[in-house]
Amino acid sequence: MISPVYDAPLLLAEGEERILVAADLHLGLEHELQLCGISIPSQTEKILRRLLGFIDQIKPDRLVLLGDIKHNIPRTSWQERREIPCFLRRLASRVAVDVVPGNHDGDLADMAPLGVQMRPSSGFVHDGVGYFHGHTWPDGQILRAGILVAGHLHPAVSLPDPLARPVTRPVWAKGRLLREAAKKHYSLDAENEIVVAPAFNSLCGGLPLNLPVEDKRGPLLSLVDWEGARLFLLDGTELGSLAGIKAAQCGQEERPGRAGKNMMDG
Repeated sequence: MISPVYDAPLLLAEGEERILVAADLHLGLEHELQLCGISIPSQTEKILRRLLGFIDQIKPDRLVLLGDIKHNIPRTSWQERREIPCFLRRLASRVAVDVVPGNHDGDLADMAPLGVQMRPSSGFVHDGVGYFHGHTWPDGQILRAGILVAGHLHPAVSLPDPLARPVTRPVWAKGRLLREAAKKHYSLDAENEIVVAPAFNSLCGGLPLNLPVEDKRGPLLSLVDWEGARLFLLDGTELGSLAGIKAAQCGQEERPGRAGKNMMDG
């Protein structure tokens, strides 16, 4: 069983082990912002404390970091080289840590201390759940898992505000694989459920799925039936299907959001 952690961009998968999942930490993002003239103190310690707090509260057997642990590409910044090894070491001292490298994670394997297991960038399967980042096509075995979990897209929704500019909120996206895409790329008749996680680092921003998307951002946008995907705010409010949200923006009828419904129900 998998379920979101209330009011947090974290997922808990419960099988033989309890696995806490976080995607898109983007440690070192402040370095890029500084190069653009925006000065923000390092957020690495704050992100670490937040993760450790959830680990103490939930007590998982394992933590899966689902890609883009670091931010800067193609080079690794001085900030990342200084902070990330300690960050991973402190996590590994409290819980087993698995890392699925993302497209921002060049040089990460060289910085990972003992106790951190580096998984293939094509993903891995554990307790019937297939984990992959989403920047590249996952291994075919991932599509045979009971349910898939990915990151990479930083899914969000743009919500209108009658008194100000629209606001962007991170969301969980729960949908199904497109059967045609699975057949084309894997020769599989797969229509598994997939959950795409929001970014853990709130500085990352998000990709509003209900607005036109020009940047394809890898295979995820062509692998999932996005129009039928259901979107959920971090507090559990169900916003409905992406197609319904778009229809509501055009003035058509749409069922209002529901709070408190488990994302994995129905």
